[in-house]
Amino acid sequence: MKKRALILALAGIMASSLTGCGSLKDDAVVVKAGDEEITAGVANFYARYTQAQYETYFASYFGGDDMWTKNASDGKTYEESIKETLLDDLKNMALLEKHMKDYDVKLTKADKKAINDAAEEFDKANSQKKKDKVSGSEENVKRVMTLMVIEQKMRSAIVAEANVNVTDEEAVQKHMQYVEFDYTTSSDSSDSSDTTVSDDEKKQVKEKAAAFAEGAKTAEDFASYATEQGTEAKDATFDSDSVSPSKEVVKAADKLGEGELTGVVESDTACYVAKVTSLNDKTATETKKQSIISTRENKLYTDTTEKWLDDANITANKNTIPNDPQSPFVTSGIRLGTAAVSSRGMNPDDMDQIAEAIAMLIDDHEANTEKAKAIVKELTDKYPLY
Repeated sequence: MKKRALILALAGIMASSLTGCGSLKDDAVVVKAGDEEITAGVANFYARYTQAQYETYFASYFGGDDMWTKNASDGKTYEESIKETLLDDLKNMALLEKHMKDYDVKLTKADKKAINDAAEEFDKANSQKKKDKVSGSEENVKRVMTLMVIEQKMRSAIVAEANVNVTDEEAVQKHMQYVEFDYTTSSDSSDSSDTTVSDDEKKQVKEKAAAFAEGAKTAEDFASYATEQGTEAKDATFDSDSVSPSKEVVKAADKLGEGELTGVVESDTACYVAKVTSLNDKTATETKKQSIISTRENKLYTDTTEKWLDDANITANKNTIPNDPQSPFVTSGIRLGTAAVSSRGMNPDDMDQIAEAIAMLIDDHEANTEKAKAIVKELTDKYPLY
């Protein structure tokens, strides 16, 4: 029921959000892994679905209604950045579908019913005009939903093989209470950007921290003493790799036993006095264990799918095709560049050989890897770089 509700909810998001987008209704295969194929129509609908999710959940963080034109990173807009990930997502989905038998993963009757319900819900909620704009045919909607369910089930199956045994020693998190004495300037300079702290000002802060540290030695309760002194004790869990509240105070506290004080610890921006209150914060340690397990699971999943991609030698060009009237969000197809091979003197017959090697790997990489390698070796021997 939970999975069914999730899929229906996603269908609702698409129904309300996927409007005013360009479309690419094309049966051309843009991704293939063995017998598993993904068409341009499916790719276009998946792009619309991804766009809808971002606009529903993240628009307020990324710039509002015009988020897609805003700069994301490396000079790329969010539209261009997200678009680059779409074909990678679809390639992974196709490979996951291809390897379902390896993990004994199957779609249940409940899965299929949920997919059909989602497609029906989407169909009812949208006009034909809107559906055409997003390649939202019943076939494409079901295909995208099927790939998403397979992805969820395959991920669960793959990460089930991850090592989930984490000892306290691997994950242990200590706990400290600390008071921070910030370096502040009392400069009368009219330049508000001048925040340089003088040596005298630093000295005053250190003296204040030292006085606090001396009194804390005999205080029954560190936090209460801090309050009495007109300041505040803060809490932090840490291990040797932590950098908060500062790497300097973490390093000092990590050497202490339970109940011991650091004395005055200096950083570039402040002085600290800390007390180690626990050598094993149970709650924080359990959280760290889950984080370690999650990291292991993600690594296993990524390593597995990346190996499949490398083995299959699937490479899709995701640049905008010159003079393409479609938005970069629309998957216009796959382009295999020829400059690298033609510059080495290869001719059309050699290109046919390259295409044959690629086709063999895509069709069945496990059975054809050595044959493809032999073709590559023959071509590279025939056309050496130097």
